[in-house]
Amino acid sequence: MADRVKEKKRKSYWRRTVWMFVKAQLSAQFASLVDFVVTILLATVFGVFYLYATFTGSVVGGIVNCAVNYGWVFKADGIKKVHVAVKYLFVWGGSIMLNTWGTFALTEWLTDMKWVNGLLGYYVDNVFILSKIIVAVLVAFVWNYQLQRVFVYRNLHFRDFLKQRFDTNKYKDEV
Repeated sequence: MADRVKEKKRKSYWRRTVWMFVKAQLSAQFASLVDFVVTILLATVFGVFYLYATFTGSVVGGIVNCAVNYGWVFKADGIKKVHVAVKYLFVWGGSIMLNTWGTFALTEWLTDMKWVNGLLGYYVDNVFILSKIIVAVLVAFVWNYQLQRVFVYRNLHFRDFLKQRFDTNKYKDEV
């Protein structure tokens, strides 16, 4: 009987975890759509340098993502909005930096390759869109989701989070 209860708890936990991940990805995709629309409009229609357009798109997409995640994905209603905002700004700042500079580095690397120029021809000026997609996917999985899940939308203070993650005393008993 106890084994069945444990198994049900495990399955229930797994379902909740997967559903949270799916909702986070839907939220991220919607925010990315907003980000990309803003970036592409600024760069192609208004002639803004792609680096500035990428930064602006990341800012707008981040605001959308935070609002959706707070109310729908992580259901952080019990956490003060100020605490979420401060922690989100920390994670978001890293995300913007990674997205902006990652897009810049990959775009510059790709446009320096002769075979890319030959392959894309006229469209080589828009290679930043491919770079942005690649970098955005990597940053979303490696940085954004992980930190939002374990840090931003949890009712932890920053000091407690660091203490919990890097407390070396908890391993002394195991040795």
